Amino acid sequence: MIVSDLSFDVVVVGGGHAGTEAAAAAARVGARTALVTHAHATIGTMSCNPAIGGLGKGHLVREIDALDGLMGRVADQGGIQFRVLNRRKGPAVRGPRAQADRKLYAQAMQRAIDSQPNLFVIEGEADALIFADGRVTGLRLLDGRVIAAGAVVITTGTFLNGLIHIGDRQTPAGRMGEQPARGLSGSLAALGLTLGRLKTGTPPRLDGRTIDWASLEMQDGDSPPEPFSTLTRAITNRQVQCGITRTTPETHAVIRANIDRSAMYSGNIKSVGPRYCPSIEDKIVRFGEREGHQIFLEPEGLDDPTVYPNGISTSLPE
Repeated sequence: MIVSDLSFDVVVVGGGHAGTEAAAAAARVGARTALVTHAHATIGTMSCNPAIGGLGKGHLVREIDALDGLMGRVADQGGIQFRVLNRRKGPAVRGPRAQADRKLYAQAMQRAIDSQPNLFVIEGEADALIFADGRVTGLRLLDGRVIAAGAVVITTGTFLNGLIHIGDRQTPAGRMGEQPARGLSGSLAALGLTLGRLKTGTPPRLDGRTIDWASLEMQDGDSPPEPFSTLTRAITNRQVQCGITRTTPETHAVIRANIDRSAMYSGNIKSVGPRYCPSIEDKIVRFGEREGHQIFLEPEGLDDPTVYPNGISTSLPE
């Protein structure tokens, strides 16, 4: 869609989980809203683990749904395995979780954004905020276009001056294969804001066609699957199993022998990672007495052989 009138009540920068919710919420209450993203095709991309919810997170998806948000409904359209974690315990500590098909989830989110009245998608890279009289009045894109805005919401995720570490190799990127947003970082710094870094890790993916699934413990989803959204009548996607395996002492020995090549332990990364999602290096260093650490092998799609090995995020070299 070509948008000729570049004047909006709200401009949201970034089309990930936060950006899509912010843009849709603004549009729902009647604000003329623009969602600025590098490419329409990447709206709703699941950058790391293609899963929604889980312990400490699933209740947030339900709360978003109660506020007429998108994530619960989209997860129900893209989900290929649904489980309620901690089901044997009380309702307050249960965690609904869905493993999603990356492609189906992104397609469903793009349909939701495209069908939302008052919401316009603008492809481009945000380069700088525009100010007048001490308040933000718009956004300049890298190609020179200027978007007037009553408010700007920044939901750029890992893209602000993003840097990928693989061992001792560093690559500027927002995520693998996509350029970072350097200009907007500079614009924020020019305001006198202090910029810092957060760290998140991801594991190398596996080719499911090379895995001996018959030798693994297999994990089914709930039957019938329980939707996230109260508006979902039933889950219609084919449901899949996940495999469970463990690291071995031999694996741990390789990691210990190369720990100085990990970006986290070489000093290349000085930021703080997520508390409840330690890398495999962290697990070996902090819990060295354990003989193995659990790995969940999670399919990334119904027609995609890629498998996400949940439990071994790393910054070790290739």
